[in-house]
Amino acid sequence: MNYDKLLEGKKALITAGADGIGYAIAKRFEKAGAKVFVCDINEEAVNKANKVNDNIKAVICDLRQTQIIASMVEAGFDYLEEVDIIVNNAGIAGETASVGDQTLGGWQECLQVNMTSHFETMRLAVPRMNDEGSILSVSSVAGRVGFAYRLPYAATKWAVIGMVKSLAIELGPRGIRANALLPGIVEGERQNRVIEAKAKVKNVSFESMKNEILSGASLNRFVTHDDLAEQAHFLCSPLGKNISGQAVSVCGNIEKSG
Repeated sequence: MNYDKLLEGKKALITAGADGIGYAIAKRFEKAGAKVFVCDINEEAVNKANKVNDNIKAVICDLRQTQIIASMVEAGFDYLEEVDIIVNNAGIAGETASVGDQTLGGWQECLQVNMTSHFETMRLAVPRMNDEGSILSVSSVAGRVGFAYRLPYAATKWAVIGMVKSLAIELGPRGIRANALLPGIVEGERQNRVIEAKAKVKNVSFESMKNEILSGASLNRFVTHDDLAEQAHFLCSPLGKNISGQAVSVCGNIEKSG
């Protein structure tokens, strides 16, 4: 087994894959020998991904609009010709507020991006993907412990795990594995915005809120995009050939949310 090219010849479709966690996964897959198609709402990131990568094709797609997901999937198959791996990475943080201050619009947007886009991508792509393939859906540690003041986000992340466990049973006869990746407190600007919003709701400082959130993890540190990309690579490669229906946390052992 060539451990440097575990995904040699494989074709991967990744949503929200031109920036952040998704792009780190796309780059890791490319390094392992895969040909990768990604979509993303960030036009600047899409343009950059297309300029600097030989085996990553990026297109703009706003996954809040269900009706355009079909054309995105079709573009993916046009570029890749076949699909072995699907990574459902799309997700938004949603509103940070007490339940009485949450809005119906915020709830619906969170469900659309974090759940419906995953479902619609799989509904259209899975029947056409190769047997013995792999599906990885990005959930969150919020799908394991719950997050106060972020009810819509946490609800969708629990739902992602339910979808994955159901698909693992359904697709097992085809040799297709389905797993969920549960990031913990991910380092970066998005996490900083979440900390700021939660600090405002709880009327504490940014540093105090950050320390409170990190204290929920035994390792008391942030997770990086590369940490998550390495785990995604493992789960979608032959090294993870007998791992299916699992919710795999990369979180530094979070046992309580801040």
